[in-house]
Amino acid sequence: MLDATMTQQLGTYLANLREPIELVASLGDDPKSAQTRELLEEIAALHDMVSASFDGDDARKPSFIIRRSSDASKWVRFAGLPMGHEFTSLVLALLWAGGHPPKVEDEVLEQIAELEGEHDFEMYFSLSCHNCPDVVQALTLMALYNPKITATLIEGGAFQDEVDERGVMAVPATFLNGEMFASGKMSVEEILAKLDSGANDRAAAKIADKAPFEVLVVGGGPAGAAASVYTARKGFSTGIAAERFGGQVLDTMGIENFISVPYTEGPKLARQLEAHVAEYDIDVMNLQKAVKLVPASQTGGYHTIELENGAELKARTLILSTGARWRNLGVPGEFEYRNRGVAYCPHCDGPLFKGKRVAVIGGGNSGVEAAIDLAGIVGHVTLVEFDTKLRADQVLQDKLRSMTNVDILVNAQTTEVTGDGERVDGLVYKDRESGEEHKVELEGVFVQIGLVPNTEWLKDSGIALSKFGEIEIDGHAATNLPGIFAAGDCTTVPYKQIVIAMGEGSKAALSAFDFLIRNANPEEIAQAA
Repeated sequence: MLDATMTQQLGTYLANLREPIELVASLGDDPKSAQTRELLEEIAALHDMVSASFDGDDARKPSFIIRRSSDASKWVRFAGLPMGHEFTSLVLALLWAGGHPPKVEDEVLEQIAELEGEHDFEMYFSLSCHNCPDVVQALTLMALYNPKITATLIEGGAFQDEVDERGVMAVPATFLNGEMFASGKMSVEEILAKLDSGANDRAAAKIADKAPFEVLVVGGGPAGAAASVYTARKGFSTGIAAERFGGQVLDTMGIENFISVPYTEGPKLARQLEAHVAEYDIDVMNLQKAVKLVPASQTGGYHTIELENGAELKARTLILSTGARWRNLGVPGEFEYRNRGVAYCPHCDGPLFKGKRVAVIGGGNSGVEAAIDLAGIVGHVTLVEFDTKLRADQVLQDKLRSMTNVDILVNAQTTEVTGDGERVDGLVYKDRESGEEHKVELEGVFVQIGLVPNTEWLKDSGIALSKFGEIEIDGHAATNLPGIFAAGDCTTVPYKQIVIAMGEGSKAALSAFDFLIRNANPEEIAQAA
């Protein structure tokens, strides 16, 4: 199961084990069970603190639990083979079960250990999903640190009947005590916040005690990360308030146009951004959603950012870098069938539609790339483009047209997503030339039609926004309000690209630096008066 490189890497990691661990498998007579046995035997052979047995009696076959030999009450179960994107999750489960400390703040581990009540998690993932590992690893950590928490992590492709029966059409999909708990990517902090009613209040109280920042960056994507590094290097007290550190990069798979790096993946780049920011004295406040901006002209001192949990942050300057999100179709049926056939991530959810008919809405690079990827998995792809021609790069168009299980519809307006009450069964589109409506029967719709800036919270702040909701900035990344700057996909800067966002974030930081050295601190002004 493991190639030479993986075997060498795993052997190196297992050297960090502090306590013996047990792998207990429940197997059938199928090929997947044989592969599972082979994998566990290979792992056990790499270290004398790892033992494997095959006498488990769990109904899901193949599956196996990982537990510490000295404490069988704490365990995590993998159903199916955790390879692909989940191999790292498997490695971490082995290390954590064996006593190797996780790279998590002590207060998070304490919160896990103190969580009351019985929590039985079941979570479905796909091997190509780049959003799933965060949830898999979060639930693994929780199960191994609290005996009242169990986690069964299920590879959907290995249990297709179960996936169909439970109506799982998007991953990561997490169930708690048999009921749907969450769909989509979540960190351990986000899961704890949903389970621990006092978490938000404690976070708000902690934030309320913070002194005003010289620079507060709102948003933790590439633009925000770059801005914070630049201002911290100038010696200014810098904070980042981010709803989700990494931003939309976390939802991006292959990145091939980040200059000097021929290929990387979004989650990896996000981890690198986080590591770079951690090199400096930057106060990162993750999972904090900004809901209101009160400029200094109204407070008579500092700019104020109000957070969803009720806390406030104050700063001499602001850099707004809240990014953008996927645009919705806005047609009947889209919301009703979201995660029940309507999806936005072909890499995550594509494997759940193996052999089925799907549509991709959008003829730009994202849409055409999605159609190409899906054509290798599903039975048939219909690409629907509103314009009279595709807008993707020609090399992508040529690749798409070479595929035999793809139909391309241009000058077509999607007007409805239809379903049977449980899941998608088709879509309706209008021929924009003839006006005729047509229905395409299918099981999935992947929406890839561009971005919407995350700026709704600024509409009553006095910040000038374009007709598209983008923050209007000048050549120095300055907004119309003194001391407030903006960068990245939420602004009027054309071409929403990672490398451009980083440059704009750096520019905004340098502009904030220039503002700070030319303007007195509000406290100094008050003292002079």
